[in-house]
Amino acid sequence: MTTTTPGPPALRTAVGTARTRVEGREKVTGTARYAGEIPFADLAHGWLVLSPITRGRIRDIDTAPVLAMPGVLTVLHHGNAPRLYTDYVGMLGTPPDPAAVVFQHDKVPFAGWPVALVVAETPEEAREAAETLAVTYDREPHSTVLTADDPDAYPAAGFMPAATEKGDLQGRLASSAVVLDEEYTTPEEQHSMMEPHAATARWEGGRLEVVDSNQGAGWVQSELATLFSLDASSVRVRSEHIGGGFGSKGLRAHQVSAVMAATALRRPVRVVLTRRQTFSLAGYRSPTTQRVRLGADADADGRLRALDHRSLNQTSTVYEFVEPSAGVARVLYDADAHRTANHVVRLDVPSPTWMRAPGEAPGSFAIESALDELAERAGIDPVELRLRNEPETGPVSGLPFSSNNLAACLREGARRFGWADRDPRPGIRYDGRWLLGTGMAAASFGAGAMPSTALVTAKASGSYTVRIAAADIGTGARTALTLIAADALETTPERVHVRIGDSDFGPAMIAGGSMGTRSWAWAVTAAATELRERLAVTQDIPPEGITVRSDTTEALGALAQKERHSFGAQFAEVAVDTSSGEIRVRRMLGIFAAGRIVNPLTARNQLVGGMTWGISMALHEEAVRDRNTGRHYSPDLAGYHVATHADVPDIEADWVDDHDPDDPIGIKGVGEIGIVGAAAAVANAVWHATGVRHRNLPIRPDRVLAAAALPPSDSGPADA
Repeated sequence: MTTTTPGPPALRTAVGTARTRVEGREKVTGTARYAGEIPFADLAHGWLVLSPITRGRIRDIDTAPVLAMPGVLTVLHHGNAPRLYTDYVGMLGTPPDPAAVVFQHDKVPFAGWPVALVVAETPEEAREAAETLAVTYDREPHSTVLTADDPDAYPAAGFMPAATEKGDLQGRLASSAVVLDEEYTTPEEQHSMMEPHAATARWEGGRLEVVDSNQGAGWVQSELATLFSLDASSVRVRSEHIGGGFGSKGLRAHQVSAVMAATALRRPVRVVLTRRQTFSLAGYRSPTTQRVRLGADADADGRLRALDHRSLNQTSTVYEFVEPSAGVARVLYDADAHRTANHVVRLDVPSPTWMRAPGEAPGSFAIESALDELAERAGIDPVELRLRNEPETGPVSGLPFSSNNLAACLREGARRFGWADRDPRPGIRYDGRWLLGTGMAAASFGAGAMPSTALVTAKASGSYTVRIAAADIGTGARTALTLIAADALETTPERVHVRIGDSDFGPAMIAGGSMGTRSWAWAVTAAATELRERLAVTQDIPPEGITVRSDTTEALGALAQKERHSFGAQFAEVAVDTSSGEIRVRRMLGIFAAGRIVNPLTARNQLVGGMTWGISMALHEEAVRDRNTGRHYSPDLAGYHVATHADVPDIEADWVDDHDPDDPIGIKGVGEIGIVGAAAAVANAVWHATGVRHRNLPIRPDRVLAAAALPPSDSGPADA
């Protein structure tokens, strides 16, 4: 084992060059198998039965008629399922979500709660039986609507402090020349990944194996071992190819129920969530209500003197999850008086969860829209206002930045977008029936790392094998690690074979928080560097090879405490037809400072994907619940609208140099920074086109039409 902090290898030729995905041919030819496609002998199929009621208790489950149906093998429910151990804190610092720990009691805390699993010989037989199963409930009163003034809301920390405060906020607001006090809302949003959640569980030689689609094989392995009171070494989780996750693919009901069924039947059992089931069982981004108050000096300065950002999100009654939208203000802007707070309220709804840029995506919409409004009221260009308010140190922590190249992003983005030619007056540019406008926003996202292990083996053939429990959820991580290993070993990528997605490879960071590649790269570089040094001394490689294992725990602990973030600047041009309510984003530009770019091809892919999601967030995405039942209207991709090809304009993403001399890895991550600020840039452009401010997402055609119908005295900076 080594804890060596890796230094830069003598030769770097692979990192920084554009490379197609090493598994690309397998994916486009269909030979790459995903979790729901891998064949197993004697495979049975499970189908989850979900509660239609919003809150109450299960009175009775009549299993006899279903058990008599063709092909049905068993029905698991709270009356016969094994008891699970749940009194623990998992890898992410929280207990397991009870929605994943299925069939432990008769309570129903929300619509879509799993109440039974029907297992049959075929998926068709399982589905028919599941839809036939008769469950009787006792209903109870419920509450499912998030309101800004809910008296039961309370401050909640999540993975950051619930609140931060310094200075005399009221005094600074009172003495500011320009004051803004507005409320912004974002709706519930769904992950909508291409590949559904699927897991197959089986016992093989006294060992539990789960083939799954997840964002961390070691994460799921640890949770399952604890829940079922198994030794960790007796559980193996494999997840080689994943068709998207965005934060939703952790421990869920399908994995736990599959293990239960495989244990009961002693044969492989597969459980796949339908698209509709993911709306209640796979988590989502909570709706938010955010109040932003800003106070600034007069036109000549524009310095912020007061900043107050408070956010409220909903969570379930059985599990607390915080969407920390106020957190983005703790990094981007400082003020003499600075207060941020995240609050939650418990409702009879499913548990929200991590979703691409959790906190930063909705939070940036609010704070960056507010900055745009403040710039208008103060008579200062929006880019210039942000430049004037760039903090020298962390506004809350007081720590130095490892690097902060936001100013470079803003200036380069403004230059390439043609921002200097912009007329700041709203509602005056036309292209036929279209009103035209441009907008921008700043962005930041944390650049953390977590301890990871990796194994690198040198073979007598001259090739190398890297094994690490990483997860490639579509980001190109497998390719990035190939390039990183090649440089550390001073060889070519063609001689490196990277194996990932297997809990047997040892502990490693999950694919999340833009920390995956950074964390894994550190572990791979450490192992490869030591292996190269060992080979320099020992020239002979035995037929079985030479293997080095790394563990970055000690090295990460020695890293200096600093504010480490990716930064970016988003620019958008929109066209608005106020007679139809249609909005078209014509072009977008994002310039980012994201540390060392490992693979420009896949990095640009991630950034453009995030920006596309920002367009979708601004104009389309909105999961709507019936306030009487708590159930979704149209929980599918027909009713939940996402951006399509017709909505995606000319999008360009690029980056500036962003070097941190104190960081031996230098990677910051690009998976999430692309969406941050994108929705605000579009919303700010819509204001510039129409003169009407939209503070509630999405900016639907009916909201545009309603704003256009306002009398002239009510137009201008009005909220639509």
